Amino acid sequence: MRSIALRPFLQLAIAVVALAACQSSSYPTLQASASTLAGPAAQNVVVVVIDGVRYADSWGDPTHKNVPNMARDLVPNGAFYPAFYNKGVTLTNPGHVALTTGHHQNMSNDGTELPDLPSVFHYYRQHTGAPATDAWIITSKDKLEILARTKSTDAAAGFAPAANCGVKGLGTGYRDDTTTLRVARQLLTKHKPRLVLINLREPDTQGHAGNWEGYINAIQQSDKRVTEFWKWLQTQPHYKNTTTLFITNDHGRHTGAGMRFKNHGDNCEGCRKISLLVLGPKVKAGEQPTQSRSQVDVTATIAQLLQVPMPKRDGEPMNELFR
Repeated sequence: MRSIALRPFLQLAIAVVALAACQSSSYPTLQASASTLAGPAAQNVVVVVIDGVRYADSWGDPTHKNVPNMARDLVPNGAFYPAFYNKGVTLTNPGHVALTTGHHQNMSNDGTELPDLPSVFHYYRQHTGAPATDAWIITSKDKLEILARTKSTDAAAGFAPAANCGVKGLGTGYRDDTTTLRVARQLLTKHKPRLVLINLREPDTQGHAGNWEGYINAIQQSDKRVTEFWKWLQTQPHYKNTTTLFITNDHGRHTGAGMRFKNHGDNCEGCRKISLLVLGPKVKAGEQPTQSRSQVDVTATIAQLLQVPMPKRDGEPMNELFR
């Protein structure tokens, strides 16, 4: 009889131990904290990643000769961060994963390894019940299709966003940026998604080819295309005055003269320092925040803008951006 009487207490003790084990996990469970949900909301969020641009070859040049359109037409209406960094692995896939999951992951760069954690795209769909076509990963590089997936077993993992990457998905090869932006316009027009990431690959591709003139031209073309894309958004009733746009990079390139620009992947200033320009109806126009920020802070800010509860990761919302 005594063993029967003690059984409830034993069950309670086991439950307490199990709960403590769960709480000791490296990644906290889904929760709606004040820091996640407080602050301004946005109807739509778009992230454009211009792949592999060295800061010195774009915004670090005070004449802005390679980014004249964004400097003239976008910066006065947005907030630009002079101190923005990739603080993880300075390669394409890890850089994009930091932007979408808010977590620095040391991972393969060839598309064979998935993110450890669900992304803000997964949590957006889980929280809102939106269909996959309300959140899109649209990339010139096929290997970035991994951003729509995760190796996580969290419930959010079952809410993958839609993806249109490379020629026809993972393993099919890269496509040119003009095609990616044309596809993006088509998908945004048809589905009117609230959350979108677009990758433009050409500066990185030309850099790896060791083609200096091609690399600079690709930066200039990206500058023109992204500016035109923002102006196009403002002609669309669903996106006009309701969209926050983040324009950034996944990584830079090695510091130094000569052929050093061909590659990236270490801790040098050229690889780590990248750019961030943010535009939107709640963004402080003409602002240049002095606070140093990194890619994982973009994830936290997106979650806040869309009012999506997301586990605490490595970043914090950039509240200094907003009115």
